[in-house]
Amino acid sequence: MTGHDLIAVIEGYAAIFHERDLNGDIVAPGAFTVSLAAGRPVRMLYQHAADTPVGRWTALREDARGLYARGEILLSSAHGREAAALAAGGALDGLSIGYKTVRAEPGARGARRILQADLWEISLVTFPMAPAARIDRIRMAPDVRSGQEASFRQTGPHHNDPDPAFQSQSRRTFPRGRLGGRAPHIPHAASWGARLADTLRAAAQRLSTS
Repeated sequence: MTGHDLIAVIEGYAAIFHERDLNGDIVAPGAFTVSLAAGRPVRMLYQHAADTPVGRWTALREDARGLYARGEILLSSAHGREAAALAAGGALDGLSIGYKTVRAEPGARGARRILQADLWEISLVTFPMAPAARIDRIRMAPDVRSGQEASFRQTGPHHNDPDPAFQSQSRRTFPRGRLGGRAPHIPHAASWGARLADTLRAAAQRLSTS
């Protein structure tokens, strides 16, 4: 097993444009343009815990729907293995952003419209502030090479398949939550889950003997 095998690749939307989140904020298109262009690292955290990074974001981009993100969960870390297992099992499917507001304006019905924000981190979370900010796909490294994946299908009215270029960004203001929502549908969950378990066992065995 190589170091490349010790990853799980995830994709999804960390921010949804034009939609009011549970905190009353609405992210405007282009809100992350300046921050992304600056080239500063955007951290991948677990539940917004600064001391719990679980991987790295490899591609971030704004598109017509929102902030699209693709990244790698590192299975060589205990928290990374936990996050990957929960995501693959459908128990963890939220994405949430940590950012600093640069420019904002009042919106309708007491909302705040975020015009520009510095993006610091995107977290894998249980309860995202933006209900539609979700992990859409997760794949283990062997499955990436073979083209197999577990796909989280969102049922919201604005969900579209992500751009094949696999880029994006994300949004949120530190731990708040969302309630409700449907559990994700995972095709062939049993066989895919078995492959995940095998990969996690192999990763743990490799780390214990290194």
